[in-house]
Amino acid sequence: MKSKFPPVEEQLEIISRGTVDLLPLDELKKKLERSVQTGQPLRIKQGFDPTAPDIHLGHTVGLRKLKQFQDLGHQVVVIIGDYTGMVGDPSEKSATRPRLTHEEVMENARTYERQFFKILDPDRTEVRYNGEWFSKMTFAEVMELASKFTVARMLERDDFARRFANNQPISIHELFYPLMQGYDSVMIRADVEIGATEQKFNLVTGRDIQREYGQEPQIVLTLPVLVGIDGVNRMSKSLGNYIGIDEPPEEMYGKTMRIPDELIYQYFELVTDVSLEELREIKRQLEDPTVNPRDIKRRLAFTLVRMYHGEDAARQAEAHFDRVVVKKEVPEDIPEYRVFPGKYRVLDLLVDSGLLDSKSEARRRIRQGAVSIDGSVIQDEFFEIELVEPVVIRAGKRAFVKVVPSR
Repeated sequence: MKSKFPPVEEQLEIISRGTVDLLPLDELKKKLERSVQTGQPLRIKQGFDPTAPDIHLGHTVGLRKLKQFQDLGHQVVVIIGDYTGMVGDPSEKSATRPRLTHEEVMENARTYERQFFKILDPDRTEVRYNGEWFSKMTFAEVMELASKFTVARMLERDDFARRFANNQPISIHELFYPLMQGYDSVMIRADVEIGATEQKFNLVTGRDIQREYGQEPQIVLTLPVLVGIDGVNRMSKSLGNYIGIDEPPEEMYGKTMRIPDELIYQYFELVTDVSLEELREIKRQLEDPTVNPRDIKRRLAFTLVRMYHGEDAARQAEAHFDRVVVKKEVPEDIPEYRVFPGKYRVLDLLVDSGLLDSKSEARRRIRQGAVSIDGSVIQDEFFEIELVEPVVIRAGKRAFVKVVPSR
């Protein structure tokens, strides 16, 4: 009988795309071989702590790897950490994270489920909340879990070791995080767990915990952390260097065009659906000095918008970018903000119209020379304008509002 899975070597080539660690590789090969022989899919796990409401491209690095496993015929299990989210993953943190309430975590989780299925096949995705088991554990069971690991092993973590050496506090509940993540793997019988490189300790801990509970240990698969559009820091909503998967097409396209050229290949590799053959060709083009990387970046922007909004939206976003940014034209359809005729500070109009979120951001844009009125740049944050006719205010390359005085 023909196996429903591709050959092991073909699977490994796809699984290896963009990965940092596959540990241990020989165990993964054995699991894949057994899967091919028996027809039983592997169970591929990734956990998400809903500590913020929206998913950005950084989150999709793991989701896209899960989708690759799905396309190979395996079963994906997404863990929404309604209980681990209340602890907060201490990985790479120099201080204890503020704790969220269960209500805050669950509110965020509701948006996560909807956004997951922009990438994953819902028919081949098992979504579990780890509150299913942690909310039912007795204190004796918690003590049993805690007995599976030592403080010495826990202090092998770089972040804990640094904080301990610097006399910075480590809360007891933080020590439970790797144990909880490992116990998730026990409860869903994970064959492979996916996480960012900073999660490696937690993922390896999962192998130890599974052994303690008499299970075959999972494979550890780590992926690089996606650098944000600033080209410096990891993608983060708090840093403002993110591309959200729910953002409007024009915004997604424009933000992608701001990434540094050296990140183009990484973005194609980690967050797009281009094939391995296409990826090799993109790499060849980026190494060709006669090819303008801006053209390849345009393809990246188009690809990302197409993936999340469709082909037509991608074409419209590209046309909008050319009109507004390349040709520096004012868009045809821009929002209007109606006011009574009179004198207004530009700073107030930027915020009150909703064009910018805060006066501090408005001041920063003005100082950068990014604000103009009917094409004239404004560099004085106290500048006032007498409004008797409509004017177009611009704050950056793609942000416009028409201020219309009317009674």
